[in-house]
Amino acid sequence: MEKIQLKNGLRVVMEKIPTCRSVSFGIWVKTGSRNEEPVVNGISHFIEHMMFKGTERYDAKAIAEQFDAIGGNVNAFTSKEYTCYYAKVLDEHLPIAVDVLSDMFFHSQLDETELAKEKNVILEEISMYEDTPDDLVHDLVSRAAYGDHPLAYSILGTEERLAPMNATHLREYMNHHYTIENTVISVAGNINDELIELLEKYFGHFDVHGSTGMLEVPDFHGDLLFHKKKTEQNHICMSFPGLAIGHDKQYAMVLLNNAIGGGMSSRLFQEIREKRGLAYSVYSYHSSHADSGLFTIYAGTAPKQTRDVLDLTKELLHDVAVNGLTESEIRKGKEQLKGSLILSLESTGSRMNRLGKNELMLGRHYTLDQMIENIEKVTMADVDAVLNQMFAAPFALSMVGSSDKAISDVRRDELVVLRGN
Repeated sequence: MEKIQLKNGLRVVMEKIPTCRSVSFGIWVKTGSRNEEPVVNGISHFIEHMMFKGTERYDAKAIAEQFDAIGGNVNAFTSKEYTCYYAKVLDEHLPIAVDVLSDMFFHSQLDETELAKEKNVILEEISMYEDTPDDLVHDLVSRAAYGDHPLAYSILGTEERLAPMNATHLREYMNHHYTIENTVISVAGNINDELIELLEKYFGHFDVHGSTGMLEVPDFHGDLLFHKKKTEQNHICMSFPGLAIGHDKQYAMVLLNNAIGGGMSSRLFQEIREKRGLAYSVYSYHSSHADSGLFTIYAGTAPKQTRDVLDLTKELLHDVAVNGLTESEIRKGKEQLKGSLILSLESTGSRMNRLGKNELMLGRHYTLDQMIENIEKVTMADVDAVLNQMFAAPFALSMVGSSDKAISDVRRDELVVLRGN
């Protein structure tokens, strides 16, 4: 991995992989729904969409045709804390990808006619999301955990907020957030020494500066939220305080997640699905932010089985709170984590993502050997420290379903008592 700065100060992180014929190229911007004011919630995602709607040189169709013609892929995504525009192409076609993506980045027209059409597309996306209760419940638990904090904002926004947005709003937001300080170029694949010259040509004129701004650290609320919707299943999420990106106990958290609900051999999957057949989908995951995180458990089950699923989940967490993980789970989790880490490095896209995110959010990078060494160092004491943080407050609980009867009297503080917090 190599990190350089262009003459204007723009950061570039790159990794040469001469054994492959592809290159993944990404433009990362440190802005997402967390950076939005309530009145413009959804604007980061709106800008991402509008980047594909035409420039002075390419209309929307031409942008797609440029990549189709070379067998490449182009896309983008918006998260709570960053936005990424990326492409994967054959190494010989990298100049085309850089040309088109930079043109989109600097010269999108934000045409009012296209803006109105794309606004409707996003409203359809919001409707699709709200019709998918197993997605909706995750947004709901974010609000239960973070309250009114920007980390609880929807990435897509709402119809009410999107309706008044125009090109001026989008440009003002971009002028404030799409700055050199907030931007990173990430490249991985079969690159050569001409890359820097190529990037200077297309990004060397970038001269928008600004401060990164201070973030408000969220409090963990541990509330209960219910969304009434006619569904065949109840969709449930439980969230606990997690760890920030780059936390020194991050690998202990990954091992804990793997053991609780991170895979088919996890306790949740084996007890609730395999042994008792109470759910088709049950899992856990950990999401990290710049200064906080959430550990979340999800299950979808029939209304008549909801109480059983909740009780079993709490019993499992009770056992983890009291006894921690077994030596076998720690050992297996380490091998699982090392394996998934090494396998992910076989993709130029994964490497580009890792480089971009690490530089943007942490400003530092670890070699594979360093990461493996840190994984091997994890002890039971590290896992215990993570459990202390997870069970330091009553958990947040959300459900989407036809009735809140199954969750109305759930004690959300019993694990706090168990850990002596």
